Amino acid sequence: MATGSPALDRIVERLGSTSDPRRRYEYVLWLAKKLEPLPDDLRQDAFKVKGCVSQVYVVGSLEGGRLHWRGDSDAQITKGLLALLIEGLEGLTPSEVTALDPSFIAATGLQASLTPSRANGFLNILRTMQGQASQLDAG
Repeated sequence: MATGSPALDRIVERLGSTSDPRRRYEYVLWLAKKLEPLPDDLRQDAFKVKGCVSQVYVVGSLEGGRLHWRGDSDAQITKGLLALLIEGLEGLTPSEVTALDPSFIAATGLQASLTPSRANGFLNILRTMQGQASQLDAG
């Protein structure tokens, strides 16, 4: 499956190629550990992901026409899902991010082992990132 992001394609391929839900979770938790800490001054309502049970913040910035992301969550699995999206969408243009079809989420195989609220939260994080990309593109 081609998402339009080589990094996201690699992540989707890696997750989709294993049938073991535990290995998928381990990979998501590993991504969570790699995520840079988010400064307290960025933990504000403007960057909070709506519709998530856990506290999730994502901050996009536009430099040279490319998006850069930071974020954090108080729940490790959610933090890993956020880290997956941050890694997968890093360096894309706003139009590439807004054009992303969320069907790639199913190709990861994660939905089979995520609770409905986490799966919904994953989609809400993506939608928030797409909204920020659109706003940053508009100036």
